[in-house]
Formats: sequence, C-alpha cells, structure tokens
Amino acid sequence: MSEQQDTACLDSLIEENRLALHQLQALLGRLTPSAYRHAFGPTGRQSLGKHVRHILDHYDALLAGAGVGSIDYENRQRDERLEAEPEAAVARVIEISAALPCLHAHHSLPLQVRYPVEGASASLVLSTSLARELAFMTSHTVHHMALLGFMAEQLGVALPDGFGVHPSTLRFWQKQAAEENSTRRETA
Repeated sequence: MSEQQDTACLDSLIEENRLALHQLQALLGRLTPSAYRHAFGPTGRQSLGKHVRHILDHYDALLAGAGVGSIDYENRQRDERLEAEPEAAVARVIEISAALPCLHAHHSLPLQVRYPVEGASASLVLSTSLARELAFMTSHTVHHMALLGFMAEQLGVALPDGFGVHPSTLRFWQKQAAEENSTRRETA
C-alpha cells in the first residue's frame, strides 16, 4: 500500500472511531448520573457507566501502546470515576477523540498486541498494525454501544437512529434504501 493510501486508510478508520465516540458523547449528554450508574441484571454488575469505562479503557490502551509498539488491552486503568460520573466520561471521550488523529505519527512503527490465553504462562504477543487495531476498536466500541443502547432503552432514554450499529451495516442500509428508491422511481 502506498503512503497516500495508508494515510487515507488511517484517516477513514480514525474518522469511524471518532464518529462512534461522538455518538457515545451524545448518549452521555442524555443521561442523569443515577441512570448512568443504574445496576442491571440479576447480580447488578452491569451499568451504562461500566460499559462506557470499558470502551474508554480500550482507547487508552491503544493510545498508550501505539507509540511504544505494544498494545495490552488487558492491562487497563479501570478508572472507577469514569463509570460513576458521566461528566468525567464526556471529558475523556473528548480527549480521546482529539488524540486519535495523532496516531498518524506512529503509523510506520512495528506494532504488537498482547493477548492472554487461559492456562498459558504468558500472554501471546501477536503482530498487528495500527489500521487493524483501529478497525478492532470500531467493532469493539459499536458492540458495547449496542449493549448501552439496549440498557438505555430500558431506562426510557431515546436513542438516535443508527446508535450502536456498525458503520458497515449503516452503509448496507443506505445502499438498500437507495436501491429501493431507484426501483420506486423506475416503476412510477
């Protein structure tokens, strides 16, 4: 891949992540602190705040690891303030979103990701790329946003169309709608 194609690829992946974070920020703006901390499930171990903190922890791991060539998603800060205070989470979302374009500075560094395997004495160390990890982050974030959407709906929080839907699915829906509109115009 040429340098120009590599830059365009990273730009697209960074933008997908920033769009997901923007949706997350919009959701956070709709939540009261009590809704953010509301305990779900039979054990009460799930909350909107815990999922948001988990998402942000992964971005922090990516941002910290990309510059040194080694990402470890298991070794996270787990800042409890981010799961208890929606304002703190909003501030961190804004910081992360602003920092993502800075990843371009590390695009040519060799990159590894640590991956723990049950029963192994040490984590696996896998070769990866910044583009691959940004693609993972989009999928990971959207997966947790789908869960956030389900929980938020249980609390009566209105969500925008497309919240918690992967960009590839949104593109597919748009393509389907365009084809349906085209077919309607042809038959009219």
